[in-house]
Amino acid sequence: MPEMEEGEDIEQPLTAIAEAFEELSKWRKKEVHHIRLDTFCEAASLVSVLFRCLGLAFKFAELEYMAKLQGLVEASKTCPTLEDILVLDVASDTVKTSGSCSRNLRRVRQGLDLVRAIFEQLLSSDDTSLKEVASTAYGQVCAPYHTWAVRTAVYAGMYTLPSREQLLMKLNETEQSAEKKMKRKEANEVVGSSTGGKRQGRCRHDIVRF
Repeated sequence: MPEMEEGEDIEQPLTAIAEAFEELSKWRKKEVHHIRLDTFCEAASLVSVLFRCLGLAFKFAELEYMAKLQGLVEASKTCPTLEDILVLDVASDTVKTSGSCSRNLRRVRQGLDLVRAIFEQLLSSDDTSLKEVASTAYGQVCAPYHTWAVRTAVYAGMYTLPSREQLLMKLNETEQSAEKKMKRKEANEVVGSSTGGKRQGRCRHDIVRF
């Protein structure tokens, strides 16, 4: 997989994301330990479009997400599957080391969780503002891991978020179509990460819900 760059605009990014993660879910049903890392990275890269649609408030999250994802892209040249990078880090005792593949995978999962939480909460009510749900989602998913300076900048940037109507317009979706795509079952259960220390030489897998 080539180095990741700013992708071209996708006419309907939610459709592309749902389809990509549905494809990953087929691998999960077949054999959880052999999901290809490059295929996972390709699917996860599509989510960057959603970060960009959220604007300046989540620019830091987007940059961090793409940087960690690029690390996984590089790892895919020598580690074909998700299992391979976890086994490698467990063997070298680098699961919790900054910059390790396991840490990168955890941060990518965190980015997926953040976007999922924002859209789930936004579409769960007709009168909830994007600023409200984004603030809540960020506070739950990312804020505990960010410094005070980053948290302050993100919360200040919440005032620059588009309205829910503007966001849906950017995505070329309606409330109904967006909700349908975000709730497609196959796209909600995909093995994506994560690491969990070592026990008898095994890696623990969690499920990325998106």
